[in-house]
Amino acid sequence: MQNKNLLPKAAFFWSGGKDSAYCLQKVLQEKNYEVVYLITTLSLPYRRITMHGIKEELLEKQAEVIGTPLLKFFLSEGTNNEYEEKMNVILNQLKGKGIETVIFGDIFLEDLRKYRENQLKETGIKAVFPLWKMDTTLLVNDFIKQGFESVTCCVSDAFLDESFVGQKIDSSFLQRLPKQVDVCGENGEFHSFCTSAPYFSEKIEIKVGEKLYKPLSIKASSDCDLPSEDEIKGFWFAELEMIKN
Repeated sequence: MQNKNLLPKAAFFWSGGKDSAYCLQKVLQEKNYEVVYLITTLSLPYRRITMHGIKEELLEKQAEVIGTPLLKFFLSEGTNNEYEEKMNVILNQLKGKGIETVIFGDIFLEDLRKYRENQLKETGIKAVFPLWKMDTTLLVNDFIKQGFESVTCCVSDAFLDESFVGQKIDSSFLQRLPKQVDVCGENGEFHSFCTSAPYFSEKIEIKVGEKLYKPLSIKASSDCDLPSEDEIKGFWFAELEMIKN
């Protein structure tokens, strides 16, 4: 058995959603890296996960039940330049700690992968994509089979209507998806929040509150996997609230 202390240290780009959760499970099972940090982008002044709209306290709860320290960086303008500048600060911090690998849960968006690799290359850090080119139908079905649980927190109305937001991702949800929608939402059709995973110390209990519609008013940063603005009118968000004991 490989000594954990001898494994190369890595940071994991954590969105809080099902693909991130499934990808981290794969990394933990394969034991090729020791994940020492989760990295997440949040928006200011709202302090929510970018695009997902998830509150900071829910993100922090995920890090707590995973047991891995969280590195957060905040975007106020939402521009590519701001994202790249702040990401470079994080990358240089990681480099200073001897971390030479960042892991991403992207599946098949070639342009996004190239963008990530080019940005990391400037700091000498390697980008790793454990889910790359996986069949998304097999992935999401295995996600459900293994006992993960996730709720949609944001859907694009270019693909889905209000009824799809705030829903548990299960076989019933998948059967309702239109044929043109990727079952993992890899083209930006929907985003999710993972409440339970095999490696969580406990399930995160939540309730689905108000549903809000927000017209698209800003350009997406390169951290977002979205169609062109002409194809999108806006997004439906579900306000997820943590149930505290």
